[in-house]
Amino acid sequence: MANPAVLRTHRTQAERSEQTRAQLFEATIDCLLDLGYAGTSVNEICKRAGLSRGAQQHHFASKAELMAHALEYLVRKLRDEVQDAANALADDPDRVAKGIDLLWRSFSGTLSTAAMELWVAGRTDPELRGALLPVDRALGRATLEFYRATAFRDVPAEKLEMLYWLTVNLTRGLAMDAMIGGDPLRRGQILAEWKRIATGLLD
Repeated sequence: MANPAVLRTHRTQAERSEQTRAQLFEATIDCLLDLGYAGTSVNEICKRAGLSRGAQQHHFASKAELMAHALEYLVRKLRDEVQDAANALADDPDRVAKGIDLLWRSFSGTLSTAAMELWVAGRTDPELRGALLPVDRALGRATLEFYRATAFRDVPAEKLEMLYWLTVNLTRGLAMDAMIGGDPLRRGQILAEWKRIATGLLD
C-alpha cells in the first residue's frame, strides 16, 4: 500500500504547480489588458505573478505557448462562471435569447480584448499563430459541446453548430465594435435582432 504521506506530497506538488500556472495566466491576461501584446514581456508577466523566470520556463518553453494557454485558461474560467446559468436554461422557454446573452458575456469584455491582442499579433508572428490555432479550435469545440450538453440537449447537432458559430462570430464583431467606441445602442439593437432571428431558426 502506498504511503499516505508520500501521496500527500505528490498532491501538494501538483497543487503548487497548478497554482503557479494560474498565477502566470492571471498576470498574462492583466498585462495584455494593461500593456497590449507588444508591451507585454515575459519579465513583466513574472514580476506581476511574483515568480522567477525559472518558474515560468519550467512550465512554458516560450512566450507564445504561455499566451495561448493563458487564453485557454480565461475561456475555461468564464465558462465555469456561466455553467449554472447554462444548466438552468434547458427548460427555459426563452433559452435561445438567454443563451446568446451568455455567449455575449463570455466573448466580450476581458476575453475579447485579450484574444484580439493575440490574434492581431499572431498575423505577423508565426510562432504565436501556431500556438493559438490549436487552442482556439479546441476551445471552440469544447464550448459548443458545453452548450449542447446543457441548454440545448434536444437541438439537432448540425442546426446547433450553425447557430453557435453564427452567434460567436456576431458577438466577436460586436465586441470589436465596443473596443473601438461604437454606438452601444446600436449594438444592443443588433443583438436583440439576432436573438429574434435565432429563436425563429430553432423554432
